[in-house]
Amino acid sequence: MKLTLKIWRQKNAQDKGGIVEYPIDGIEPDMSFLEMLDVLNEQLINKGEEPVAFDHDCREGICGMCSLFINGEAHGPDRGVTTCQLHMRMFKDGDTIFIEPFRAKAFPVIKDLVVDRSSFDRIQHAGGFISVNTSGNTIDANTIPINKHDADKSFDAAACIGCGACVATCKNSSAMLFVAAKVSQFALLPQGKVEAVDRVLNMVHHMDLEGFGNCTNTGACEVECPKGISLENIARMNREYLSASLKG
Repeated sequence: MKLTLKIWRQKNAQDKGGIVEYPIDGIEPDMSFLEMLDVLNEQLINKGEEPVAFDHDCREGICGMCSLFINGEAHGPDRGVTTCQLHMRMFKDGDTIFIEPFRAKAFPVIKDLVVDRSSFDRIQHAGGFISVNTSGNTIDANTIPINKHDADKSFDAAACIGCGACVATCKNSSAMLFVAAKVSQFALLPQGKVEAVDRVLNMVHHMDLEGFGNCTNTGACEVECPKGISLENIARMNREYLSASLKG
């Protein structure tokens, strides 16, 4: 495959940045998108040019680091996959591909396609924990009866990998789906009830402090989420927040 890549290059957060065009040839359809970028970077290095900076780690769709905006879509044109799981067979020979970082005030660009998503970490630190003893003399999980429906919903919410696709997709750069998933995975389980009130109040408050926008109710976040996190979690978080506000 012969492709034209139009990639956002930016030295740092203070740099204006811009799109730079790179022609590339010899790309196999079975390559992953990141492997294609590896090929490009090898060519750039061999020519003595600066390689394109992009995030990656596990390359198995688990860590959520490979967050790229490809042709106007978070993680590209496929569904239910992260960028590292996107394959070049989704594109055609001769295509022009635009590659940009996730755009959000709360995700400042570090360099090129790499953004700082530590705002997600700070939101979780604000309330995403339980005080139940999880070391030493732990109680076997099976001794705590949990409705299977609730357990399944909690596992579904816990599948969120914090990649930020929901934020990048939302026209208001809202983090509601991410925060709702983290609230829901605890709200549905008895172990999470102890801090339930403080958790949702603190996490939502910190989400606002980080500069994320309001929910647009368009559902684009669920569509682009590589793990299919449901909008039901946002409804659950809203109920939790209203209940906690009344108790507070």
